[in-house]
Amino acid sequence: MAGFRVPGLPVGGLRMIPHPAVMLVLDFGASPSTVEDGAGRRHRGSLVAGPGLGSGGGIRAWGEQVECVQVRLSPVVARAVLDACPADLADSLVSLDDLWGREASRIRGQLGEIPSWEDRFAFTEALLARRLEARSPVDPAVAWAWNRIVVSRGLVRVDHLAAELGWSRKRLWSRFHSCLGIPPKYAAKLVRFDHAAHRLVAGDRAARVAADGGYCDQSHLHRDVMAFTGTTPATMLGEPFLTVDDRAWPTMEHLPTTDVSTDRVGSRRSPRIRRVVETPVSETS
Repeated sequence: MAGFRVPGLPVGGLRMIPHPAVMLVLDFGASPSTVEDGAGRRHRGSLVAGPGLGSGGGIRAWGEQVECVQVRLSPVVARAVLDACPADLADSLVSLDDLWGREASRIRGQLGEIPSWEDRFAFTEALLARRLEARSPVDPAVAWAWNRIVVSRGLVRVDHLAAELGWSRKRLWSRFHSCLGIPPKYAAKLVRFDHAAHRLVAGDRAARVAADGGYCDQSHLHRDVMAFTGTTPATMLGEPFLTVDDRAWPTMEHLPTTDVSTDRVGSRRSPRIRRVVETPVSETS
């Protein structure tokens, strides 16, 4: 979870780097930010972006006097929190007004009246927890498969997941895609890229990142970065979004616990993941 108070985004907009999460942006500033998708369509104000949005480097954001709370939702909880079908969010931007109607406007007004980031984060966490508790959780077997992908950093084989569940590859693909909006193989590729990207930002050598991340070689890593971001690894290192938030709500330790053998789902308390950016984004890169 991150808070933004940015006087102005850079000319040409801020590139959005793909992430293995559903991004929820709660805009409450005097001038709503604008996000342009790869087809040239522009979206203003609060919005939701599906997992992996920004692949190819085609998504840009800009605005003046931007104020918002950004939450990266684990795909496992996104359906319940948003009350929306994940398949409708895949590789797309959706206005929060279209999903939540008048509630989106009420939330904007409430956030605008809250004086501190601490209280805004608390308000947002309570909102997410309330919506999560009010709706049915994702299929426990799909949640287990997603968790396995994340824990393995995208290196687990899809056929191994299916075998462990006692499912066919076709059934795993169908259930996973229906629940989370993306197929398991793409999910693994996205998780692998995200882990590699943050290691590169942390200063690890590309050759070591490629070797540890399951890439055939450094050229394979380079091609994956180009495919996801539309730019080279060296250029990607300066992207501000990569330095803001590298986790999704809830984190792995706080996701519902799942016992696939009995389909039992328990709950754990949600964490507080908070970062605030209150300077021009061009100065944070």
